[in-house]
Amino acid sequence: MSRDTLTGSRIRERRLIAGLRQSDLARDVGISASYLNLIEHNRRRIGGKLLVDIAAVLGVEPSMLTEGAEAALIATLREAAVDAGAVAAEVSRVDEFAGRFPGWAEVLAKEHRRVASLERTVETLSDRLTHDPHLAASLHEVLSTAASIRSTSSILAEPGELEAEWRDRFHRNLDQDAERLAESSKALVNYLDESETSEERRGVPLEEVEAFVAANGYHFEALETGAPVPEAMTLGLTQGAARKIGQDLLSQYAVDAKVMPIVDIQKALSKHGMDPIALSRVFRTDLPSVFRRLASLPPEILSYEVGLVVCDASGSILFRKPLVGFALPRHGEACPLWPLFTALSRPLVPIRRRVAQLGRTAAEFDCLAVAWPQDMPEFDRDPVYRSIMLILPVASAETGQSDAQLVGSSCRICPRDICGARREPSILSEGF
Repeated sequence: MSRDTLTGSRIRERRLIAGLRQSDLARDVGISASYLNLIEHNRRRIGGKLLVDIAAVLGVEPSMLTEGAEAALIATLREAAVDAGAVAAEVSRVDEFAGRFPGWAEVLAKEHRRVASLERTVETLSDRLTHDPHLAASLHEVLSTAASIRSTSSILAEPGELEAEWRDRFHRNLDQDAERLAESSKALVNYLDESETSEERRGVPLEEVEAFVAANGYHFEALETGAPVPEAMTLGLTQGAARKIGQDLLSQYAVDAKVMPIVDIQKALSKHGMDPIALSRVFRTDLPSVFRRLASLPPEILSYEVGLVVCDASGSILFRKPLVGFALPRHGEACPLWPLFTALSRPLVPIRRRVAQLGRTAAEFDCLAVAWPQDMPEFDRDPVYRSIMLILPVASAETGQSDAQLVGSSCRICPRDICGARREPSILSEGF
């Protein structure tokens, strides 16, 4: 049932909320109770003065009766129905449910958003606790210092007299270790507090660069001419290492923009569509350049978001542009089933895979990947490879039309127990 035919259901719901009988409302607006009954059961269309009069009696705006719940609420309810999986929800009647029971609809939508937020929190915290280098280093410092204090204290606690020189030395060591423990603990607490209140975790240079690029929407208008990157562009980065990484990334951006000007790539997309191979031939450049360029286009050029992830031969994630529905861990330990890593075993061979990432969402993605050597290797030297993967969302109408490969974000938060690539048990159950 379409939304514009549910005005009667909304009138009935608002009348019941107001505590009015059908006959009372009919009398107040000057119609018969039987006619109002037909309206409330969506058997008679309503508009004009009668709609305005009914809205006035019920104390609501006429648009609340004709439009009902917001589009965002309807979309969230549809998403909740899809994520329910095996639960058979009447998706075709979601508008009617929102119109008749707006309070319950909002409760359901709010709980769905809350569950999605908790899932993201679990993923982030799990990835952080497992791989955060600063957290691991800080905890190691605290534990090492505590062990040193424990060792010194046990010597001082032993029976018997120590020579004054040695006793004073142990006391100094104990004082220094206690001070170091206090400073390490304070630094760790400050780091955790800062991380909880800020999305930009500046402790890691690569993450600072990613936050900087994301804040600019992955698009830099000043570099579209292909001109050299001004040093002032990276002055906002707090660390020297971050500025170096940022400068290299922006320099690569400028090179890609010069090879593929935004006007020309817009024309090429209109002619060839999202076909990276065709685009690479048009601009006579390699696939990694095309992937990077597509991921940097503004919304007015590319009507939908795309994701991007780059790694080296060790599997370490060097750059990532997240895409809604496709979780990308901040550090290593990503799912080994990603086409990103498959490409490393087949350098220079383009790979396309339709994948579905395990979780509550049922979204599918087309992943395009290729691995390439960084530079021409010297004789008797092995090449250094990198791999890049472009992530394209699949339209809902196309999902389920092919056998999508099931992948996860990382083993630790992947609910799929039967997997030959699993490295460690998951903290989630199969039905999560």
